[in-house]
Amino acid sequence: MNAEPDKTSLGDFPTPDRLLHAGSEGEFTPEDLVLASGRDVNPKTLAWAERRMAERGRASMDELLP
Repeated sequence: MNAEPDKTSLGDFPTPDRLLHAGSEGEFTPEDLVLASGRDVNPKTLAWAERRMAERGRASMDELLP
């Protein structure tokens, strides 16, 4: 066990907003959307994700993430 404190840990402080990400802030793929929905990746769910992304754009991911 290391006696030195973890320099990447923030301890008892809340996580800064700059470190929190919701996925739709950057590019995402149909596979990302399927996984965020809790479904298995297969041709049917990938087709669903592609349609959803075409219809709703970035909102398609925002609607799934808290």
